[in-house]
Amino acid sequence: MPKSTLNALTIATLALFLVAAETGAGPLDSPGAQKSLVCSACHGFGGNSPGNTVPILAAMAPNYFRKAIGDYAAGRRPSPEMEPYAKYVLQFGLDEIADFFAVQRKQAPAKITSDPKVLSRGATLASQCAACHGAQGEGDAFRVVPALQGQPAAYLKAQMDLFKGDKRKLEGAEQDKIKKTMFKGLDAADFADLAAYYSR
Repeated sequence: MPKSTLNALTIATLALFLVAAETGAGPLDSPGAQKSLVCSACHGFGGNSPGNTVPILAAMAPNYFRKAIGDYAAGRRPSPEMEPYAKYVLQFGLDEIADFFAVQRKQAPAKITSDPKVLSRGATLASQCAACHGAQGEGDAFRVVPALQGQPAAYLKAQMDLFKGDKRKLEGAEQDKIKKTMFKGLDAADFADLAAYYSR
């Protein structure tokens, strides 16, 4: 290996350790940590997305992570961006990567608004979501229902738009029907209020 390449790899490795120390990411000597680095370009180091449109993977329930990756890879959740990466994760260590992200410390996403009126409207609307996603949007790992709390607002709103536009479906027909009926009575402003409330 050329000396210049070896030096570059050494510097990159040291940089990753420094970032890990600052962000509170878990141990980098685990197989999951090494394999998850391919995800960091979009989802941030340790799964803490720096942007507002990409979901945070840190502290995500492992069984939901596995389901989401399986759905992306199989095309059940269409995404040209995610499908090839999901297939990579399946091939190189789904369980190890899921377990790595599950133990990472979740950081707060970028805030869109802290307007009390927006958050109050969002809290009222969120009562419709509580039966599945929990009173605070904490999700239900046992039922493989994702946590909404603490996810970036723009990402949450985009997912609501996909559900309402029938571009994303739930696996259970009855659950899918309930969600679509609920979303039928909501508009873009409602989605923005909900997203702001859950991203707090």
